[in-house]
Amino acid sequence: MEYTSGAASWQKVIRRAVAGLLPRRGRQRRPGWSVGVPLIAAAAGLLFTTTATTAGGTALREDRRPELNQLIEERRTQVEGNERRAARLRAEVESETAVLADTDAPIRAQQDRAKGSEQAAGLTALAGPGITIELNDAPPPGAQPLPKGVSYDDLVIHQGDVQAVVNALWAGGAEAMSIMNVRVLSTSAVRCVGNTLLLHGRVYSPPFKIVAIGDPAALQRSLASSKGVRWFMDAVDAYHLGYKEDVSTVTVPAFEDSTALRSAKVPR
Repeated sequence: MEYTSGAASWQKVIRRAVAGLLPRRGRQRRPGWSVGVPLIAAAAGLLFTTTATTAGGTALREDRRPELNQLIEERRTQVEGNERRAARLRAEVESETAVLADTDAPIRAQQDRAKGSEQAAGLTALAGPGITIELNDAPPPGAQPLPKGVSYDDLVIHQGDVQAVVNALWAGGAEAMSIMNVRVLSTSAVRCVGNTLLLHGRVYSPPFKIVAIGDPAALQRSLASSKGVRWFMDAVDAYHLGYKEDVSTVTVPAFEDSTALRSAKVPR
């Protein structure tokens, strides 16, 4: 539909409305409905013009989801670019520090002290015996309706499921851990948005793979004794969620994100 706007169009609408209201000589008085028609036409013209101005050449009811997907993709590209720039700057700082350490004994001492804490801080890649856990959504129900009392929300992995496994592995003595091949620390936050995992500013889709280095027997005992993991295993049996557990020699990468803390509290 083409909307009419502009001063000339408004003048025509007003002239027609006024002409319809004025009596004409030599003719019988017009009925009431003929007086209302020009007023309705004027109101319709005002409505169409206002709509056209508001729309600005776009559809008012247009689906905004493609724009949201594009915005998410743009932000993801921006985060990846910032991460590459941060990695380059860290490498430059380390290089300059190494040059200064050759001629400055205090800097050399602090550098050696920092290197001695890198493994404990998770800044080095590690390999050793451990366990791999994989969590996955349930298969789609297909054409069959869901059983009574079951919703699609029951068929996906949630934040609590991932957190229960992670907490059980830490409690079982895990020395190092990664989620989706991203090194996580005790301060790493696990967040889920829908059925996707948000970790260190990146979004991951299921299946979610969790790798932990440690005594496999101790890790398995901790998983079996965890209340949260037992609840999840009940859901595995009831809704056919995916759960795989594999013991082998595993590798976890070094932590590459920022180690700065916004706030901290000394335990008492």
